[in-house]
Amino acid sequence: MNRNFLLLLSISLLLFSCSSTSPDQYFGRAALSSNLLYGFASDGFHREFASPSEKLVDASSGKTAPMKRAEVLKTKVDAVEEAYANVKRLKIADDNREMLNASLALYEFVLPVYKNEYQALANLYDSGADTSKIAAKERFIVETYAGKFGQLYDALHAAGKKYATEHGIKVMDVNPAPPKPGQ
Repeated sequence: MNRNFLLLLSISLLLFSCSSTSPDQYFGRAALSSNLLYGFASDGFHREFASPSEKLVDASSGKTAPMKRAEVLKTKVDAVEEAYANVKRLKIADDNREMLNASLALYEFVLPVYKNEYQALANLYDSGADTSKIAAKERFIVETYAGKFGQLYDALHAAGKKYATEHGIKVMDVNPAPPKPGQ
């Protein structure tokens, strides 16, 4: 009986230790994943729309064609939703609360904009709308959302750096601040 209990306890501890999330993983999922959002409400993402990637349309001939902007956007939204879901699955504790809350706030801010404003922009591109309408929509997105995005991004960046320092995680600033409108 004692042997079975010790075996069960050992297996439980092993499973628990395997399933726990390390500080590096918390940092990666909550802070580093936000790099996926870099270019939001700025010329960076607008350039992706203006010159979309090519896709293979005929494997036998190697013929390619530009992706529809709706496809570009869907790929982006899928990746952002997956990253957001990964953050939501993390357990909040005293040492990571600020970073996780900042990450969640950032994702919760950008997702509706991608699904609404950027979807409307993609539709303008894909329908061949006049370039002045496209430019106006891009300006609207930047003027409406860039400021708040910058604040949320900076808050996550600061919380992430603090968390990394507290846990001995080496961090190199690659994207210290989101690009300013017009960059």
